Amino acid sequence: MDATQVDAYLRRLGAEYPAWPTTDALRELHLRHLLTVPFENLSVHLGEEIVLEEGRLLDKVVGARRGGFCYELNGLFGALLAALGYEVTLLAARVYGDGDRLGIPFDHLALRVRTVDGGDLLADVGFGAHSHGPLAFAERGEQKDPGGTFQVVEAGPDAAGVRGGHDSARAADLDVLRDGKPVYRVEPRPRVLGDFESGAWWHSTSPRSHFLQSPVCSRVTEDGGRITLSGRRLVSTAADGRREEREPATDEEVLAAYREHFGIHLDEVPPAPRL
Repeated sequence: MDATQVDAYLRRLGAEYPAWPTTDALRELHLRHLLTVPFENLSVHLGEEIVLEEGRLLDKVVGARRGGFCYELNGLFGALLAALGYEVTLLAARVYGDGDRLGIPFDHLALRVRTVDGGDLLADVGFGAHSHGPLAFAERGEQKDPGGTFQVVEAGPDAAGVRGGHDSARAADLDVLRDGKPVYRVEPRPRVLGDFESGAWWHSTSPRSHFLQSPVCSRVTEDGGRITLSGRRLVSTAADGRREEREPATDEEVLAAYREHFGIHLDEVPPAPRL
């Protein structure tokens, strides 16, 4: 990512160029990303190809002012952080589903970020409702965040009977918990963006993928809440948990909601597939 692209990305976030790649600067960039770049799966429903290549992601997120899902958002955010001087490692994760079952390999992409002032953090701007700030990677106690109470713990055996990393030669896998419930399991082995192409393909095509169930677009709001358009249902959740829902009556109102709340200009309402 060159200097011109970095400047354009920071303008997209409404963020200043950090003087140094510090922990505080990372926290600010992380929050600005969640406020301005929505988590969305609209490409899946609009028939748009998802390409995990930096130039294409810049065209989509910065040029077209769209969002994306984890591979796109964290993949591009990681490239920005690296260009700003952070040490960034891409990590594969498997997301917990019903009955604490773990998802597919390369189910999710998260970032391990090291800062010049000694921070070792787990950053994630591509999971929808999650922590508003990066989590301390090595901290095993509870970590308070506007998005909930999080904890990073050493993983045990998974539902398929695979041994946890603590009793093998490699570094232990880690579970990320939110309010005491497991969210996803992180493998600490470094990855590259191309490793996640199979996961992106599966989530874009498999009838078992939750991304195919309905179009979703969501971001954090300035007051610490969240605004989400799921299908045709617009949900506003305040920081204190108060929730309001409404359903736009016409396609024009749905398209206006995308523009007003997410800055996304579409020519048609993304259809939900019949599975």
